[in-house]
Amino acid sequence: MRIIRAPSIGLAHEQVIRMILEKGWVLQTEDAEATVEFEEVALQVDTPLAEPMTSPHSRFQQKFVEQYAKDLLHGSHASFEYDYHGRLFDWGERLVTGGQPVHIDQIAYIVDKLKTSPVSRRAIAITWNPVIDEKLDDCPCLQLVQCVLRHGMLSMRVVFRSNDMLTAAGANMYALVQLQKSIAGQLGVPCGTYTHISLVPHIYYLRDVHDIEPFCGKGTLIHPVREVCRACGRCDQAKSV
Repeated sequence: MRIIRAPSIGLAHEQVIRMILEKGWVLQTEDAEATVEFEEVALQVDTPLAEPMTSPHSRFQQKFVEQYAKDLLHGSHASFEYDYHGRLFDWGERLVTGGQPVHIDQIAYIVDKLKTSPVSRRAIAITWNPVIDEKLDDCPCLQLVQCVLRHGMLSMRVVFRSNDMLTAAGANMYALVQLQKSIAGQLGVPCGTYTHISLVPHIYYLRDVHDIEPFCGKGTLIHPVREVCRACGRCDQAKSV
């Protein structure tokens, strides 16, 4: 596992994109998508509320990530196969226990657990529901959220089974840090570190080729692997590979 430490989630986002583009390998997914993939990575951000919280190179800027965070925290009227708000705040779709439908607010559980036992290691929330997700084409990437209280601060660790680090991770991190901030506020403590673990980080280098160029800076900021440069073809570096 590679570890990236950064003072903000925006800078962590830039660093992991550079790592994948320069050191990754090309792989076609089971959905026939062309990706450049890398080994598992942990992004540890010491001050998750520090600026920049979004990279200026990302096309998803403040207005977009704020709405994404709002949807995660409060829900959305849009229709999806799943959404993280439902999985975190109302887990248990299609499940029944004792003759009653299952509805579990896992975030309320985290807050209550840490209020009653501040040293607990059990303040976790999961998203995976085998009854649904084993049959979904588009199943949750975020799998687990853990919160711990240490040294008077609330730290959050999240685990993604798979993560589109170019176009999704920036919004993912922003929204989850807002969740961390919300939980910390309910506990009356400041935010500690935010750790974002991706077990299979990747970039869709053909589908999202236009999103790569701002991060790459026409080869002045990043020197991508040959296949990515060939797919882009927008600078002298690309023409020389």
